[in-house]
Amino acid sequence: MPKSYHVAIVGATGAVGIELLRVMERRNFPVADLRLLASARSAGNKSEFRGEDFSVAALNHDSFAGIDLAFFSAGAGTARQFAPIAQRTGAVVIDNSSAFRMDADVPLIIPEINPEDIRRHLGMIANPNCTTAVALMALYPLHGAFGLRRVFASSYQAVSGSGARAIEELRRQVEASVDGGPALAHVYPHPIAFNVLPHVDSFLENGYTKEEMKMQNEGRKIMHLPDFRASATCVRVPVYRAHSVALSAEFERPVSVESARAVLANAPGLDLVDEPLSNRYPTPLAAAGKDNCQVGRLRIDCALENGLALWVTGDQLLKGAALNAVQIAELL
Repeated sequence: MPKSYHVAIVGATGAVGIELLRVMERRNFPVADLRLLASARSAGNKSEFRGEDFSVAALNHDSFAGIDLAFFSAGAGTARQFAPIAQRTGAVVIDNSSAFRMDADVPLIIPEINPEDIRRHLGMIANPNCTTAVALMALYPLHGAFGLRRVFASSYQAVSGSGARAIEELRRQVEASVDGGPALAHVYPHPIAFNVLPHVDSFLENGYTKEEMKMQNEGRKIMHLPDFRASATCVRVPVYRAHSVALSAEFERPVSVESARAVLANAPGLDLVDEPLSNRYPTPLAAAGKDNCQVGRLRIDCALENGLALWVTGDQLLKGAALNAVQIAELL
């Protein structure tokens, strides 16, 4: 591939697509030419990149001629239809959806964890689930030190994980509730303002949601841990940006708070914020807009042998999506 790339962004007008532009600009990613692609209803919109306005074009089968690198951030259905076309055209695809994550021949990459897996790509690379990515940023360094066995997790997921429409819906519901009006729900099955919904993604026959099973399934693939087990409850909360995850992790070897802190303090892409007596611990507001995830509230888990409880927060539009995708591109 050339030293400067012809880049396409599919889903350029969505929350992740907009963030991709910002991340590439701020990290000075070598873009020779930029092609913004979205649905027909978004065609003609403009986005700024490095001081220049770029028009959004309607995605079609001919969109990828001459493209070296195609970021997909438009959902699994769009990815399944168009990503193989981009791949056959000669582009390397980095897909943010769930479409190809568990395909055996598609690497699932978090650069701080399994960068070597990228060497076996065949023109398609998957970006992990955002909640999984945030959680693994803290779990994987601990695994290296103590040997991770299983995790019990509860997530607190921001509405921006559902896209721009969900952000707008929360804003409107907050205004309506304050004014005494009805909080109408369209994106979610119930109002999200001043509420929490134990429902992220669709339900499966086992009673878990797809989102909840991703932590175990994707975690096994990313960490190369086929026996890793994760029991998760994923919850949507009225936060605009940044996901949080409460984790209770069990390890093969004894773990202390002091030794865990030492490991996490030196982990790439992670900030240790763990001074609870001074009210210093990770929060979504503090993590929003930050590249690094934050970890804190470390304590010995009272219910698990060799167990540690911790709290992780990260901007899911960044480490959970756009930033991780650009880091993958940088690895290439």
